[in-house]
Amino acid sequence: MWVGVDDTDSPVGGCTTYVLTEIVALARDQGIDLLGDPRLVRLNPNIPWKTRGNAALSARFGHGHGARTRVGEIDGRPVWSFRRGRPLSVPEKAAFLEDAWGVVRRAAEGGDPASDPALVALERRPGAAAYWQAVREEVDPEEVRRALELGAAWVRWQGTPRGLVGARASIAWAGGHPTWEVIAYRQRPRWGTPREVNGRSVRSAQRDYPNLFLCFDPRTRRILVAPHTACPILFGLRATDPESPLRALRRIRSEPVDRWIRFRTNQGSGDHLVGRPTTPWPAWTSGTVRGQVVGPPVVQPGGHVRFEVADRAGAPLSCVAFEPTKTLPRIARALTGGDQVRVWGSRGTEGTLRLEGIEVVRWAASFARRTPPRCPRCHRRAVSAGRVRGFRCRSCRTRLPPEAAQPVLRPPPFPVGTYHPTPSARRHLAPRAPES
Repeated sequence: MWVGVDDTDSPVGGCTTYVLTEIVALARDQGIDLLGDPRLVRLNPNIPWKTRGNAALSARFGHGHGARTRVGEIDGRPVWSFRRGRPLSVPEKAAFLEDAWGVVRRAAEGGDPASDPALVALERRPGAAAYWQAVREEVDPEEVRRALELGAAWVRWQGTPRGLVGARASIAWAGGHPTWEVIAYRQRPRWGTPREVNGRSVRSAQRDYPNLFLCFDPRTRRILVAPHTACPILFGLRATDPESPLRALRRIRSEPVDRWIRFRTNQGSGDHLVGRPTTPWPAWTSGTVRGQVVGPPVVQPGGHVRFEVADRAGAPLSCVAFEPTKTLPRIARALTGGDQVRVWGSRGTEGTLRLEGIEVVRWAASFARRTPPRCPRCHRRAVSAGRVRGFRCRSCRTRLPPEAAQPVLRPPPFPVGTYHPTPSARRHLAPRAPES
């Protein structure tokens, strides 16, 4: 049985990942096992009513048998995940789901009234389209509610059914091309107080385990593993393989860890991006555009850089590289008309693309300056005879017209290739990049 949870947090506190750990602990106490990896699924990052990172959680439960793997620790006891399992009986399932909904409701009490907590239980995963729609588009919660009820899902929500969108999508994610994150949580008395996480140990762990990513930003000197809200999370270690964050967990020096769990995630996947033309897109969506730079870039107040890209249809798309991304404005300032680029990012209700990355496909051939020609008789370099008087050879006194000057190509300002924001400015879903 699959269980999905969403929208129990708010911009000021709470944490849906912590709620899932509570459901996992509840299952363990009731003799119910975790099957496979708990899942942390990031959804459309542009939706204006999202709560922080717009993550939804899910896990599969049953009676496990065969090989098992340790994926966490709660209340000093290990959390085991089984590769296979038998389904729960009808009474077991009913009791567990009612208790799980009680966990969700208690977590949402006293939180942001705009939050809409939801819990969904399904015997089978829905089609992957439910995930792709939620990660790339705006989804109608009422349509999701009706679809779940027609599909005989076990559904609970509070407020509006908006939380059902993420709960269903987290179950629908096929789990391919994953990354992993180990999240360590704080002891409850410390919630809301300043976190104690040793930055040197984080940098050392990332150095020794190169599959870790988004741990530290060398440009801003910021540690990226610890949030800055009053949520229960102490730190999170993301990696491209499942073992590196488990090993690195033991290396981080911090205040006491209350519990921890490893999630399979879609972070760093770029799943929110889809190839699009430069013509207007639907609001609150992301995409990738390939085209040609039109005209010179414009540096705006604050260091943001705006330029336009046109595709084969010739429709211009205004793009903005924001200063906090650090790398992108530097590349954008170097662009000129005719450069071939691939850009990706997101837009709201306005038509501007807020950049999340730039790939320089080809720098246009342009001339930085013109140099004096060589004399056709003695082959020595001529010198200027005056601003509009052309050139003359010092050796044989041969005169050459101004148009004989030889153009010098502009050297590429940067290598052809892909440029990402500095780590502290990257989105959870943004395609992975070298940590530099």
